Amino acid sequence: MSFSYHPEPHVIQRSGWLRASVLGANDGIISVTSLIMGMAASGASSQTLLITCIAGLISGATSMAAGEYISVKSQEDIEKSDLRFEARELEKNPQAELKELTEIYISRGLTPELAHEVAKQLTQHDALGAHARDEIGIHKNTAANPVQAALSSAASFSCGAALPMLAILLSPNTWIARSVLITGIISLALLGTLSSYFAKTSMLKGSLRITLWGILAMAFSSWVGSLFHVTPI
Repeated sequence: MSFSYHPEPHVIQRSGWLRASVLGANDGIISVTSLIMGMAASGASSQTLLITCIAGLISGATSMAAGEYISVKSQEDIEKSDLRFEARELEKNPQAELKELTEIYISRGLTPELAHEVAKQLTQHDALGAHARDEIGIHKNTAANPVQAALSSAASFSCGAALPMLAILLSPNTWIARSVLITGIISLALLGTLSSYFAKTSMLKGSLRITLWGILAMAFSSWVGSLFHVTPI
């Protein structure tokens, strides 16, 4: 009997880079745009707004990369620790580990006989891989990758923060605040749509969710900025 192989693309394979990219771009747009809106509401000059935007882009991208790397690296360390522990258990108590794997498959609906046979064959093929996947929950598609997450976060934050900077550079002085606000709202709406498209979820809901939170952040920053009065130099 021959079987045909039919690979199916699943969005979970994109979870690592997609999460970091969306988070970075979203943070870049919201934080830098909100920062500019607050400074503009305080009466800062266009030159000050541009310098603030550049500083926000550099510091934000660096912070995002470092934070994402440390966070995901910690997750990776935990996964490696669990795998080392499981490898020692497999070496010391192979029969107990085989029984443990069998019980996992029984709990998922297999008969005891079939569960034992599946556990035995998977153990012979790759014991640590079977326990990592079915006991611990570590899979190659969702395993931590700190370098990839850090680079994705830094790059996406920079792209997001570059949008309000372009709005400042391309707008007349009297239109800077409005241009940055409009650019931020449109960018967030497009980001929500794009991320939902890759995740294969509702693009309207994804767009509205990100955009509404961004508008709230911008409005709050503008209100805080309006409490101060800066005299442009």
